[in-house]
Amino acid sequence: MKTTASVYEATYRDYLAQFGRKYLAGLEHLLGVRVQEKEVFIPLFGRDYRVSKDGITDPSGKEPGFDVRVILCKYLLLCPDMVPKESEWVSFRGLKDSGPLTTYFANDVELAVATHFAGKLGQLQASCSKLGGYPPVMQATYDLSVQFNALPRIPVILLFNDTDEDQEIFWPATCSLLFERRAESYLDPECLAMTGRLLCTWLKKAASAE
Repeated sequence: MKTTASVYEATYRDYLAQFGRKYLAGLEHLLGVRVQEKEVFIPLFGRDYRVSKDGITDPSGKEPGFDVRVILCKYLLLCPDMVPKESEWVSFRGLKDSGPLTTYFANDVELAVATHFAGKLGQLQASCSKLGGYPPVMQATYDLSVQFNALPRIPVILLFNDTDEDQEIFWPATCSLLFERRAESYLDPECLAMTGRLLCTWLKKAASAE
Protein backbone atom coordinates (compact mmCIF):
# COMPACT_ATOMS: atom_id res chain seq x y z
CA MET A 1 0.00 0.00 0.00
CA LYS A 2 1.39 3.38 -1.01
CA THR A 3 1.90 6.01 1.66
CA THR A 4 0.77 9.61 1.20
CA ALA A 5 4.42 10.66 0.99
CA SER A 6 5.13 8.16 -1.80
CA VAL A 7 2.07 9.34 -3.76
CA TYR A 8 3.22 12.95 -3.42
CA GLU A 9 6.72 12.01 -4.55
CA ALA A 10 5.39 10.10 -7.56
CA THR A 11 3.24 13.08 -8.53
CA TYR A 12 6.22 15.41 -8.23
CA ARG A 13 8.42 13.15 -10.35
CA ASP A 14 5.71 12.98 -13.01
CA TYR A 15 5.55 16.79 -13.09
CA LEU A 16 9.33 16.97 -13.50
CA ALA A 17 9.19 14.44 -16.34
CA GLN A 18 6.55 16.54 -18.09
CA PHE A 19 8.68 19.63 -17.58
CA GLY A 20 11.69 17.82 -19.08
CA ARG A 21 9.70 17.35 -22.30
CA LYS A 22 8.48 20.94 -22.38
CA TYR A 23 9.72 23.41 -24.98
CA LEU A 24 11.15 26.28 -22.92
CA ALA A 25 11.35 28.90 -25.66
CA GLY A 26 8.77 31.62 -25.09
CA LEU A 27 8.42 31.09 -21.33
CA GLU A 28 10.24 34.32 -20.58
CA HIS A 29 7.61 36.28 -22.51
CA LEU A 30 4.57 34.26 -21.47
CA LEU A 31 5.41 33.86 -17.78
CA GLY A 32 7.95 36.57 -17.05
CA VAL A 33 10.48 34.03 -15.76
CA ARG A 34 14.18 33.70 -16.57
CA VAL A 35 15.31 30.77 -18.72
CA GLN A 36 18.94 29.69 -18.77
CA GLU A 37 19.69 26.69 -20.99
CA LYS A 38 17.44 23.91 -19.56
CA GLU A 39 16.65 25.61 -16.25
CA VAL A 40 13.96 28.11 -15.29
CA PHE A 41 14.30 30.63 -12.46
CA ILE A 42 11.01 31.66 -10.83
CA PRO A 43 10.45 34.19 -8.03
CA LEU A 44 7.73 33.15 -5.56
CA PHE A 45 6.85 35.95 -3.12
CA GLY A 46 10.31 37.37 -3.75
CA ARG A 47 12.22 34.10 -3.27
CA ASP A 48 14.01 32.75 -6.35
CA TYR A 49 13.64 29.04 -7.16
CA ARG A 50 15.51 27.02 -9.76
CA VAL A 51 13.55 24.42 -11.74
CA SER A 52 15.06 21.72 -13.94
CA LYS A 53 14.06 18.21 -14.98
CA ASP A 54 16.12 16.98 -12.02
CA GLY A 55 14.25 18.93 -9.35
CA ILE A 56 13.55 22.25 -7.68
CA THR A 57 15.81 24.10 -5.28
CA ASP A 58 15.32 27.19 -3.14
CA PRO A 59 17.78 30.11 -2.77
CA SER A 60 19.86 28.07 -0.31
CA GLY A 61 20.08 25.10 -2.67
CA LYS A 62 17.66 22.94 -0.69
CA GLU A 63 14.50 21.24 -1.95
CA PRO A 64 11.43 23.24 -0.84
CA GLY A 65 8.22 21.82 0.62
CA PHE A 66 5.76 19.88 -1.51
CA ASP A 67 3.33 22.79 -1.81
CA VAL A 68 5.98 25.07 -3.30
CA ARG A 69 7.13 22.35 -5.70
CA VAL A 70 3.59 21.71 -6.92
CA ILE A 71 2.81 25.40 -7.39
CA LEU A 72 5.97 25.97 -9.44
CA CYS A 73 5.54 22.83 -11.54
CA LYS A 74 1.92 23.57 -12.37
CA TYR A 75 2.80 27.20 -13.13
CA LEU A 76 5.21 25.99 -15.80
CA LEU A 77 3.06 23.16 -17.14
CA LEU A 78 -0.16 25.20 -17.38
CA CYS A 79 1.52 28.10 -19.20
CA PRO A 80 -1.05 29.68 -21.56
CA ASP A 81 -0.39 30.13 -25.26
CA MET A 82 -0.64 33.92 -24.97
CA VAL A 83 -0.49 36.50 -22.18
CA PRO A 84 -4.06 36.97 -20.86
CA LYS A 85 -5.42 40.50 -20.74
CA GLU A 86 -8.01 40.18 -17.95
CA SER A 87 -6.84 42.54 -15.19
CA GLU A 88 -10.07 42.76 -13.16
CA TRP A 89 -9.53 42.12 -9.44
CA VAL A 90 -11.71 39.38 -7.97
CA SER A 91 -11.97 37.38 -4.76
CA PHE A 92 -10.98 33.71 -4.75
CA ARG A 93 -14.66 32.87 -4.96
CA GLY A 94 -14.84 34.82 -8.22
CA LEU A 95 -12.26 32.63 -9.96
CA LYS A 96 -13.34 29.90 -12.36
CA ASP A 97 -14.03 26.48 -10.79
CA SER A 98 -13.08 27.69 -7.29
CA GLY A 99 -16.39 26.61 -5.72
CA PRO A 100 -15.27 23.41 -3.93
CA LEU A 101 -12.35 25.29 -2.32
CA THR A 102 -14.04 28.53 -1.26
CA THR A 103 -14.71 27.38 2.30
CA TYR A 104 -11.15 26.15 2.70
CA PHE A 105 -9.78 29.44 1.37
CA ALA A 106 -12.05 31.53 3.60
CA ASN A 107 -11.12 29.57 6.73
CA ASP A 108 -7.53 28.42 6.22
CA VAL A 109 -6.25 31.53 4.46
CA GLU A 110 -8.28 34.69 5.04
CA LEU A 111 -9.66 33.89 8.50
CA ALA A 112 -6.31 32.44 9.54
CA VAL A 113 -4.55 35.73 8.73
CA ALA A 114 -7.27 37.80 10.40
CA THR A 115 -7.20 35.70 13.57
CA HIS A 116 -3.42 35.54 13.88
CA PHE A 117 -2.86 39.27 13.35
CA ALA A 118 -5.91 40.62 15.19
CA GLY A 119 -4.69 43.54 17.28
CA LYS A 120 -1.24 43.30 15.63
CA LEU A 121 -1.55 45.67 12.69
CA GLY A 122 2.03 46.87 12.94
CA GLN A 123 3.32 43.30 13.04
CA LEU A 124 1.34 42.37 9.94
CA GLN A 125 2.64 45.44 8.14
CA ALA A 126 6.23 44.48 8.99
CA SER A 127 5.64 40.89 7.84
CA CYS A 128 4.21 42.09 4.55
CA SER A 129 7.30 44.24 3.97
CA LYS A 130 9.56 41.24 4.56
CA LEU A 131 7.72 39.36 1.80
CA GLY A 132 8.14 42.22 -0.65
CA GLY A 133 4.71 43.80 -0.19
CA TYR A 134 4.12 47.22 -1.73
CA PRO A 135 1.24 49.72 -2.13
CA PRO A 136 -1.49 48.22 -4.35
CA VAL A 137 -2.43 49.55 -7.76
CA MET A 138 -6.06 49.90 -6.68
CA GLN A 139 -7.41 52.27 -4.05
CA ALA A 140 -8.88 50.56 -1.01
CA THR A 141 -10.19 51.91 2.30
CA TYR A 142 -8.74 49.41 4.76
CA ASP A 143 -6.44 49.57 7.76
CA LEU A 144 -3.85 47.84 5.59
CA SER A 145 -3.80 47.10 1.87
CA VAL A 146 -0.71 45.47 0.36
CA GLN A 147 0.11 43.98 -3.03
CA PHE A 148 2.49 41.05 -3.54
CA ASN A 149 4.03 39.45 -6.58
CA ALA A 150 3.07 35.88 -5.76
CA LEU A 151 4.50 34.77 -9.10
CA PRO A 152 5.32 36.68 -12.27
CA ARG A 153 1.95 37.57 -13.86
CA ILE A 154 0.10 36.63 -10.63
CA PRO A 155 -0.16 39.59 -8.26
CA VAL A 156 -2.17 39.27 -5.04
CA ILE A 157 -3.69 42.04 -2.92
CA LEU A 158 -4.20 41.59 0.83
CA LEU A 159 -6.90 43.73 2.49
CA PHE A 160 -6.97 43.80 6.29
CA ASN A 161 -9.13 45.56 8.84
CA ASP A 162 -8.07 45.24 12.46
CA THR A 163 -10.42 44.70 15.39
CA ASP A 164 -12.56 47.69 16.29
CA GLU A 165 -14.32 48.24 19.57
CA ASP A 166 -16.79 50.92 20.44
CA GLN A 167 -19.22 51.14 23.31
CA GLU A 168 -21.84 48.93 21.69
CA ILE A 169 -20.32 46.74 18.97
CA PHE A 170 -17.15 44.65 18.65
CA TRP A 171 -15.93 44.24 15.07
CA PRO A 172 -13.49 41.31 14.62
CA ALA A 173 -10.46 41.56 12.37
CA THR A 174 -11.07 40.64 8.74
CA CYS A 175 -8.83 39.75 5.82
CA SER A 176 -9.50 39.33 2.11
CA LEU A 177 -7.22 38.32 -0.74
CA LEU A 178 -7.83 39.45 -4.31
CA PHE A 179 -6.43 37.99 -7.52
CA GLU A 180 -6.42 39.33 -11.04
CA ARG A 181 -8.90 37.47 -13.20
CA ARG A 182 -6.08 36.21 -15.42
CA ALA A 183 -4.62 34.21 -12.52
CA GLU A 184 -7.03 31.40 -13.48
CA SER A 185 -5.18 31.13 -16.81
CA TYR A 186 -1.89 30.39 -15.05
CA LEU A 187 -2.85 28.12 -12.15
CA ASP A 188 -5.75 25.85 -11.29
CA PRO A 189 -7.96 26.67 -8.26
CA GLU A 190 -6.15 24.19 -6.02
CA CYS A 191 -2.77 25.78 -6.69
CA LEU A 192 -4.17 29.30 -6.25
CA ALA A 193 -5.59 28.20 -2.89
CA MET A 194 -2.19 26.75 -2.00
CA THR A 195 -0.57 30.04 -2.99
CA GLY A 196 -2.87 31.92 -0.63
CA ARG A 197 -2.15 29.44 2.15
CA LEU A 198 1.57 29.83 1.52
CA LEU A 199 1.28 33.59 1.93
CA CYS A 200 -0.56 33.08 5.21
CA THR A 201 2.12 30.68 6.48
CA TRP A 202 5.03 32.90 5.47
CA LEU A 203 3.44 36.00 6.98
CA LYS A 204 3.11 34.20 10.32
CA LYS A 205 6.68 32.91 10.11
CA ALA A 206 7.97 36.41 9.33
CA ALA A 207 6.13 37.71 12.39
CA SER A 208 7.51 35.00 14.68
CA ALA A 209 11.05 35.79 13.51
CA GLU A 210 10.88 39.37 14.77
